[in-house]
Amino acid sequence: MQHIRIGTRNSALALWQANHIGHLLEKAGFSYELMAISTKGDQVLDRSLSKIGSKGVFTEELETMLRQGEIDIAQHSAKDLPSHLPDDLALIAYTEREAAHDVVLSLDPNLRLDTPKKLKIGTSSTRRRAFLQHFYPQHEAVEMRGNLQTRLEKLKQGTCDAMLLAYAGVHRMDMSGYITQHLDVSQFVPAVGQGSVAIQCAVNLDASLKEQIRVACNHEDTEKCLLAERSLLYQLEGGCSVPVYGHAVLEGSSLHLTGGVLSLNGQQKIEFTQIGTHPQILGEQLAGDLVNSGARKILQAIRAELNP
Repeated sequence: MQHIRIGTRNSALALWQANHIGHLLEKAGFSYELMAISTKGDQVLDRSLSKIGSKGVFTEELETMLRQGEIDIAQHSAKDLPSHLPDDLALIAYTEREAAHDVVLSLDPNLRLDTPKKLKIGTSSTRRRAFLQHFYPQHEAVEMRGNLQTRLEKLKQGTCDAMLLAYAGVHRMDMSGYITQHLDVSQFVPAVGQGSVAIQCAVNLDASLKEQIRVACNHEDTEKCLLAERSLLYQLEGGCSVPVYGHAVLEGSSLHLTGGVLSLNGQQKIEFTQIGTHPQILGEQLAGDLVNSGARKILQAIRAELNP
């Protein structure tokens, strides 16, 4: 029985995801152990992600461990991966995607975003903050960093009236009882990769082992969707700190990719949908539509505002 060392962040959600990968590997005849660490993004909580100054705030330390041979694979929330990845590392699998939409959490079971009452909404995502400004400008977005358990405690302490989070993490952490509203993906379009777990390894990992891990963990339909989304992200040089968003669904043999760019204040929004069969080309085509409609100018203004 071959033993696989899985690198992961040490948050409860990341450990859930890593054990999920481990169980998939066990079904294929592997044994596994977790190598859990705290990343820069976990440690620096007094600043927004966009202010920390690194595109791989949740991935860099794990990538170093891969290079040094301390772990065989690393698992990441696919939405945390930057648009550009190092040449000496590879993404070899994506797990089946959970429902990708965002949700509202509150202690008030009747709370909805369409209330005229001004609410404080906790989020660490520039995308969610921008969507909130665009659709519900009556509310105030407040910075909310930390793991899901920490954020829930902040909600209970009254730091905010509600929180915006990804359904997948809320569900995995058994916090669905706090959900007061499910946000449709056609309105709050998800972040690229949201709901799936990505597996990364060093390119020099044994080719046979890489293929066995891929067969055990990869979900082909999810992979097609994420390859299209990540192609869009790559072309626009987006990441988890910039409100570039994209979500693909597979209908028969056709991929339907919706993506766009939002200004931080929510006032400028460019969004298109493209349909195709080749994930990478589809992402490139949609990125071209966005660039031709002024997306670069919006992104330049966002980066200047985030990093003056």
